[in-house]
Amino acid sequence: MENKKIFKAAPLPFMGQKRKFLKQFEPALKKYSPTATYVDLFGGSGLLSHTVKSIYPDATVIYNDFDNYRLRLENINKTNALISDLRLILADYPKDRRIDGIARDEIINRLSKEEKSGYLDFITVSSSLLFSMKYAFTLDQFKKETLYNCVRQSNYDATGYLDGIEVVSKCYKTLFNLYKDLDNVIFLVDPPYLSTETTSYKGYWKLKDYLDVLQVLDKTKYFYFTSNKSSIIELCEWIETKTPMSNPFNGAYTETMTATVNYSASYTDIMIYKV
Repeated sequence: MENKKIFKAAPLPFMGQKRKFLKQFEPALKKYSPTATYVDLFGGSGLLSHTVKSIYPDATVIYNDFDNYRLRLENINKTNALISDLRLILADYPKDRRIDGIARDEIINRLSKEEKSGYLDFITVSSSLLFSMKYAFTLDQFKKETLYNCVRQSNYDATGYLDGIEVVSKCYKTLFNLYKDLDNVIFLVDPPYLSTETTSYKGYWKLKDYLDVLQVLDKTKYFYFTSNKSSIIELCEWIETKTPMSNPFNGAYTETMTATVNYSASYTDIMIYKV
């Protein structure tokens, strides 16, 4: 029997994926049932769902693909073909060099051809033509950006990534209501971070949206991800002290990790979980 590949990072680029938190997420997961139902309310790249299914193959895993990451995976062969062509265009360009002149024109023409074919994975292409953490979401945006040769030198592969996982696309509140009253359910709660760049996510989040998410932590088993930039933990402590409401993090475990933005900036990623 062929061993199933276990991904330690999402197969295609995705801002906010939890690859650096897996070393803490995996042992924490061992405190939960191997046959439980795990509902990934903010599925993102699906990495948490994949990790749960890899560790607990008998678990039921629901991945809420609200960002339509699955569409990017379904088109991975087209994306690989496009990036292979970019490698040919930039064959004589040193890595990380600014792309100008004829090569730039050829790249824009190739992207235009891909877009006209019906699908262009702008996020993945951004990782090959723009510096880290920058994204262009339309061809017009690419035309205005300074391009660099950051092109990946190998093909992307997502074989087996979502095997055995149920993929849905719903408002997280709707999905939560479907499972909140069932037994042996664990919620994976990884919303876009408050006070953190969220341009690659679908939709716009306000403070009220972040506070609404806290309601899914009431009397449930969960993994919740945030950062020290959000001040959510301090807010919940204030709510508990100043109002009749309880703190949803009481009795939970906390793990932290330093996330580096660049050579001079970093913040603390936080994972809170209740068994």
